[in-house]
Amino acid sequence: MISNKVVFFMILIGSTGISGSAYAEPTVTIEMDKTIYTYCERLFYTIEVSEITGDPAIIHIRDETGKGSSAIPIEIKNLINPVPSLMAFEKEVFPLGKYFVDVEYSNSKFTAEFELIDSNNICIPNSISKFLVEWLTGKISDGYLIDAFQKYVDPKLISIPFEINGENIHQIDIPEWTKNITYWWIQGGISDNEFAQIINYLIEENIISPNIKNVSEI
Repeated sequence: MISNKVVFFMILIGSTGISGSAYAEPTVTIEMDKTIYTYCERLFYTIEVSEITGDPAIIHIRDETGKGSSAIPIEIKNLINPVPSLMAFEKEVFPLGKYFVDVEYSNSKFTAEFELIDSNNICIPNSISKFLVEWLTGKISDGYLIDAFQKYVDPKLISIPFEINGENIHQIDIPEWTKNITYWWIQGGISDNEFAQIINYLIEENIISPNIKNVSEI
């Protein structure tokens, strides 16, 4: 016969959860969208947790040499948390090879990996994002944006067939609706090639052009 003390002890264990899983630490994993990336693509992964603790997930991305990013805090609001990158891989910034994505969340750790391989893709440099934001907020004119394209974007991607100078830079107009396309590109909704095709089309159709007349035409 089981004594009253044993029964009481068993009830105590069950009620406090000592023998259960209530004290199990939260777990965290990373699900990669894919494991092989090329230049001009954007990293995408999903952080999955077993419970929401209120702590952020801390991400570090490092290469094979151990060189890596500073800590990147990711707010965890759901058990499944997609994390899209706003920056594409560029040749000037990211060397080829294997990379690791380390995550730490509520004392739980996990590491995923991916590989960056060579490609013939041509990217719009991330530095152009600054000019686009300034253009969207009215800090620079249409002409200064086109000037930035001419200076910093590979002409194989966006070709500006006219010379921009101090006289015609203020005569260039970009259609207002193009701002919607710009928002999409900044947010990763369309690719570099899609954005470039739109700009090239507008230039080829003389929708974007220096609309200044020669003195002889006046």
